[in-house]
Amino acid sequence: RECVCVWSQLWCRGVLLSACVSANLFFVTGHMTDLLFTEKDLVTSLKDYIRAEESKLEQIKKWADKLDVLSAAATQDPEGFLGHPVNAFKLMKRLNTEWGELESLVLTDVSDVFISNLTIQRQYFPNDDDQTGAAKALMRLQDTYQLDTNAISTGELPGLTLTVDDCYDLGKVVYSEADYYHTELWMAQALRQLDQGETSRAVDAVTVLDYLSYSVYQQGELERALEFTRRLLDLDPTHQRANGNLKYFEYQLAKQKKVEKVEEKEEESKVRQRRESKDDYLPERKKYEQLCRGQGIKLTPRRQSRLFCRYYDNNRHPRYVIGPVQQEDEWDSPHIVRYHNIVSEKDMEKVKELAKPRVSPSIFISRAAAELIPGRTPLVLYQRKGAWLGAYEHPVVDKINQLIEDVTGLNVKTAEDLQVANYGLGGQYEPHFDFGRKDEPDAFEELGTGNRIATWLLYMTDVQAGGATVFTDIGAAVKPKKGTAVFWYNLYPSGEGDYRTRHAACPVLLGNKWVSNKWIHERGQEFRRRCSLNETD
Repeated sequence: RECVCVWSQLWCRGVLLSACVSANLFFVTGHMTDLLFTEKDLVTSLKDYIRAEESKLEQIKKWADKLDVLSAAATQDPEGFLGHPVNAFKLMKRLNTEWGELESLVLTDVSDVFISNLTIQRQYFPNDDDQTGAAKALMRLQDTYQLDTNAISTGELPGLTLTVDDCYDLGKVVYSEADYYHTELWMAQALRQLDQGETSRAVDAVTVLDYLSYSVYQQGELERALEFTRRLLDLDPTHQRANGNLKYFEYQLAKQKKVEKVEEKEEESKVRQRRESKDDYLPERKKYEQLCRGQGIKLTPRRQSRLFCRYYDNNRHPRYVIGPVQQEDEWDSPHIVRYHNIVSEKDMEKVKELAKPRVSPSIFISRAAAELIPGRTPLVLYQRKGAWLGAYEHPVVDKINQLIEDVTGLNVKTAEDLQVANYGLGGQYEPHFDFGRKDEPDAFEELGTGNRIATWLLYMTDVQAGGATVFTDIGAAVKPKKGTAVFWYNLYPSGEGDYRTRHAACPVLLGNKWVSNKWIHERGQEFRRRCSLNETD
C-alpha cells in the first residue's frame, strides 16, 4: 500500500518512480508458446488413451462376435450341441473363467497415464483471472482499432473465427466486470450467429437474450431492453425473470413517456453519450488510439520534405567510414531517426533466448482510468514483460552496447542495462516520458548517473498489425520493423526535458512484438553532447 498507481505514474512514498505497468503471465507470447506445447503434449497423451480404449473395445468386440456366432448355432439344437463333450467342457470353461477375464478387461482403467499427465500439467494452466485478462485484452484491441465484433468473429481479421460459445463466453466475462457496453456487443454477436443457423450445445437464444436485455437496460435503453425481453418470452413464455422484467420495463417506460419532451431529449443525449463512450474519455487516450489506427498523424507535406534517408558514418567513425549505416529521418522536431539493418538476425535471436527465461511482469495495476471511464477497458492495463541484460552476461549484449555507443556517439557506460520486452495478446505501454520530470528530482538518484538523456529502441520482430510506437504530443507514429532501431533525445542540450517525446506502445493486434531498449544517461556525455544555456535549444 506504500505504492500507488495514478494515471500511468507509479508513486511510492510520495516519489514518482516510473510509468505504471501491469502484466499477466500467460499473455506474453514467450510463455503462451510454452502453453501451446503443453497442450500439444496433452493431445498426444489423449490420443494414446483413445487408442488404448479402442484396443480394449476391439478385444471385447471380437470376443462378443465370436460368442454371438457360437450361441446362435448352439441355441438351434441345445441338446445336440451339449451332447458333444468338448462343447460341454468349453461352456463350463467360458462361464467359469473367460467371462471373469472379460469382466477384468472391461474394468481395466486405461486412463491412468492420461489423467496423471493432465494432473501434472494442470498446475501450469491459466486460471479464471487469466481468461478474464485475455478477454479484456481483446476488448482493448476492439476499442483501440475500432474493430467490429462481426469482423473479429467471422475471421475478417486474419485468423480463426469465433463460435457462438466463444462470443457468449466473452460477453459473460465482461458482464462479470459490469462492462455492459461490451457485454451488449458480444451477446449481440452470439445472437446474430445463432440467428444465422449456427448451433451450440451450451448456449441458446433465451440465455443470450437474457444477458442482452439486462445489459442494454443498464445503459439506459428501456425500449431496446423491452424488445429483447419480449423476444425472449416468445421463445420461453414461462421464463420467470423475463416475465418480472417485462412488467418492470413497461412500468419504467410508461413513467419515462410522461416526462416533458425537452427532458426526454436531454436524457436521450445522455444515453447516447454513454453509448458513444469513445468520445467522452481522456483527450490523450483519444489521441493515442487515433495514432494507433494511423489517424491524426501530423506528417504534413512541408514536414515530409525535411525528412531524408542517408548513409551515416557518425562523423567518420572508424567502424563506419567504409561501411556506413542506413539512417532514416522519422520526424524532424524532435529529431527521431531510424537505423536500418542495424542488428543481425543471429544477435537478435540470442538476445531473445537470453531474455525468455527471465522476463517478469510488473505488478502494479491502476484502476483510476477504469473509474473515470465506465464501460471502457482501462488504458493502463496491458500485457508486457521485460528482462534486463547486463553487458557481462554474454558477448552479444556487450556487442550491442558497443554498437549503440558507436552509432549515437554517446557513452553507454553510465546507461542502464539492456531491457528486453515481449508484448503478447493486446500488449501495449501507455503514454509516458522516459526522462525524470522536475516534480520528481530524485527519480534516478540511486543510479547517480543523471537523467535519461536519450532512448535507443530496437525492434526484434516484425508485427503483422498494430504495435506502433506513437508520440502523442507531436502526432507521430513509428511502425515496428525487424532489425531496425529508433533513436531520439529525451533532453534538450540544456538538460531540460523535451515534453514532446511523450510516447506509447500501441496494442499488438496481430503477431508478436519483441523489443529491446537502452536508456542512456547524462553522466559521461559532457564532451559528447555539449550543453546549452537555452532551455529548448
